[in-house]
Amino acid sequence: MKIELSDRLLKGLMKPDMERMDISDTKRIGLRVRVYPRTSKGKDGRIVWMYEKRVKGGPKRKHTFGAWPGISLSDARQMALEIELEANKGIDRVELDKQQKLIDEAAKAGLTTVSEVIATYDKLHLSTIKTRDERNRQLKQSLEKHLNKSIKDLTRKDLQEAVDAKANTGRKPYANRIRAALVAFAKWAWVRGYIDSDIGAGIAKATREAARDRVLSITEVQTIWNATYEMGELWGPLLRLVILTGQRRSEIAELQWNEIDLDKAQIIKSGEQTKNGKPHTTHLAAPVLNELQNLSQSKNGDKWVFSTTGKTPVSGFSKVKARLDKILGDEFEPWRIHDIRTGLASALAEADVPENITDRILNHSASGSAPSAVARVYNQADMLPQRTRALDKWAKMVTGKTGNVVQLHG
Repeated sequence: MKIELSDRLLKGLMKPDMERMDISDTKRIGLRVRVYPRTSKGKDGRIVWMYEKRVKGGPKRKHTFGAWPGISLSDARQMALEIELEANKGIDRVELDKQQKLIDEAAKAGLTTVSEVIATYDKLHLSTIKTRDERNRQLKQSLEKHLNKSIKDLTRKDLQEAVDAKANTGRKPYANRIRAALVAFAKWAWVRGYIDSDIGAGIAKATREAARDRVLSITEVQTIWNATYEMGELWGPLLRLVILTGQRRSEIAELQWNEIDLDKAQIIKSGEQTKNGKPHTTHLAAPVLNELQNLSQSKNGDKWVFSTTGKTPVSGFSKVKARLDKILGDEFEPWRIHDIRTGLASALAEADVPENITDRILNHSASGSAPSAVARVYNQADMLPQRTRALDKWAKMVTGKTGNVVQLHG
């Protein structure tokens, strides 16, 4: 039964002849009460609150709040709204509860060594992020000589020495990555009571890294575009998609056919497939749509758009970049594939495309303002028409309809 619940309705549900039943609230979708009738022995029945909501990118979860009137109608609706907002952000309360139970079990089991706590950290936290394997390796290698000691004996000096040791090999930027991994691990261990203080706080960086200011001009992007036609039938189309969509190279390299809607001319990625965890739609301008249409004719049931084995996406960007640089020649100023995104942003800014539109194209958070929690959840439009026009404009710039294209030498 579906009806807008009210206090008066709830009071009338506890009748002696009432059978077990569920009544769904039409005001807060997903919220319902389950009525348990009085027993044959005359014991009072119960009215229990339940709420169901699918977690973004995950399963549908059922939550039980407790019984009415201990939990009032207004309280139940508020609790349901809080869970709805969390679920729309991908927060899974049920999974969090499971993780907390594992933490409690680990504490009871006396997991005290650095190695054991890293294993727990991996299971409860690293397993939820895309850089899991890299973070795990960084922690185990940098703390190798401390793995069998008690976690409570680990000190800030131990962490700093691990950072400095990597810096002394000449890899200072990578030493900063080690520092970030150690700081995050130390804070996690402190919050959960494995150590008595946050020993990661105050660890010095190996070097100060300057923000990159390399901005590819539209002429340079056009030159790179032309060069991709000498990169073969696999890497050429892949690189052209990176250029015209402005998306991260990994997101294009790992593109799957079920993420592409050729009829709508869109790539639609779930939050699990993007760097910032947010679902993202990318418009396909005519030239890149044509690339995908040609590729789709020979996909033969493949899962991946770009693959050499049919089982895994392509890899080996460093070698591909080296080949591309050889085609571009020594006179082309050093650049990174990621600089294409900066070039796109710069070109669109000069073409009077608003910054918030470009932010959404690149799947960045909007920089102009901080929307409310409700607005972040419910505003799913994300200015797709404006983004479509902007990417069409970008495609015209890149493919040679604006600017002067530099011809490649042989």
